[in-house]
Amino acid sequence: MVLGASPNPARYAHKAVSRLVAQGHEVIPVGIKAGEIAGINILNELRPVEDIHTISLYLGVPHQAAYYDYILSLQPQRLIFNPGTENPELGRLAREQGIAVESACTLVMLATGAY
Repeated sequence: MVLGASPNPARYAHKAVSRLVAQGHEVIPVGIKAGEIAGINILNELRPVEDIHTISLYLGVPHQAAYYDYILSLQPQRLIFNPGTENPELGRLAREQGIAVESACTLVMLATGAY
């Protein structure tokens, strides 16, 4: 899941969804603006989703609190804080629930095979 997805191709979240799809990953883009990325509709509602392995976060810290419960309810195996999204509070909450937390760039991880 990419949280903070945007239909704007100049945004890093958009690029991340496109590259994840290109590398064969199943992606659920979630954002506030309607649109699509790589043929996938951006979800504009916080609906329950099962079997989420990784959430790649592209929301600034001031906007994250509204998503804490949603993120934690999905019980992902990993939460990636992309540059500029690092949040010690959310990181602590995630680790307390057994979620692996990484401060990294999804795009770099994909480019280097570290994803």
